[in-house]
Amino acid sequence: MTTLRALFLLATASCLPQLAHAQEPTRVAIVGLVHDHVRGFFSTLAAHPEVQLVGIAEPDAALRDKYIARTHLPANLFFPTEAAMLQATHPQAILVYTSIAGHRAAIEQAAPLHIAAMVEKPLATTYADALAIQALATKYSIPVLTNYETTWYANNTAAHDILAAGKIGDLRKVVVHDGHRGPKEIGVGPEFFSWLTDPKQNGAGAMFDFGCYGADLTTWLMHGEAPLTVTAVALHIKPQIYPNAEDDSTIVLTYPHAQAIIQGSWNWPFDRKDMEVYGATGYANTVYVDSQHTDQMRVRLPGEKADHTDTAPALPAPQDNSLNYLVAVLTHKLDPKADLTSLDTNVTVVRILDAARESAKTHRTIELKPAPAR
Repeated sequence: MTTLRALFLLATASCLPQLAHAQEPTRVAIVGLVHDHVRGFFSTLAAHPEVQLVGIAEPDAALRDKYIARTHLPANLFFPTEAAMLQATHPQAILVYTSIAGHRAAIEQAAPLHIAAMVEKPLATTYADALAIQALATKYSIPVLTNYETTWYANNTAAHDILAAGKIGDLRKVVVHDGHRGPKEIGVGPEFFSWLTDPKQNGAGAMFDFGCYGADLTTWLMHGEAPLTVTAVALHIKPQIYPNAEDDSTIVLTYPHAQAIIQGSWNWPFDRKDMEVYGATGYANTVYVDSQHTDQMRVRLPGEKADHTDTAPALPAPQDNSLNYLVAVLTHKLDPKADLTSLDTNVTVVRILDAARESAKTHRTIELKPAPAR
């Protein structure tokens, strides 16, 4: 017994370094505090002991002080520049909460240090910036991910799976509705509002803010295929509130055998994040109640006389939220390709949005040429 006990203790001790290593949290840092979505990160961080926040970079001293007071985090966690923060903290990934136009610059500083990035949607304001980010990711072998709230909706995945299983036939049409009453109307923070309504910092107005969701979902359903044409209409329904950016948009995408209609607006009478997926023989439409209830859908299969309400199964980890997903990617448990968050999908998303902006500006349909070879 003594010998067996000694061998057991020796084997256990030899495993301790590996166990300790396996339990080390993933080190992440925040770049920018001007995006209100950062509040969601702070509110969920306590539920993710596998993630350690090691630094926060924000050039605005008043905004840093505001978040020190709001989060009760130690002041030495905050830095005035990304460069100083990266040098002091050595994170494995940055979470970018700058304006959309700031994504490229944030990644340009992190990528040479082989630090991964997760940005808030969309990836970039221009196709040129998206390609530059993609080149950085390739050169330094880092993942660059784009976070959308709708990625973690169980009903979106269920609709995708119904289509993929052939239950409603080949895809024919996608209709996506996203948005709310408007940034001012829902009371976003002043730092967020100032760049969200600036086309140079946001890419456009509602077209980029909410049209990106539909472009992302459609590209995913189309297995990464880019559309043949992009046609967009933008309206200024509330110019007294949004003088510089459109507050309503419709984007129509054509594919060889399918069409997508993407409606992103700051003029809905209530919050919307829902999708209609029509196959040749049936449909699966997601139902949005609120961000806490995203599992309902209406489905009509071949031979059925009416649709029925289904409840989508809960998403399994690590596909259930952005931090679980990020950790899985960084620990090589998940390969981010061709999904809603992946870089390849989101370069195509920005290509669509770039063309939509041009279409709305010129009042003509934009034909997409084959993407450049990589």
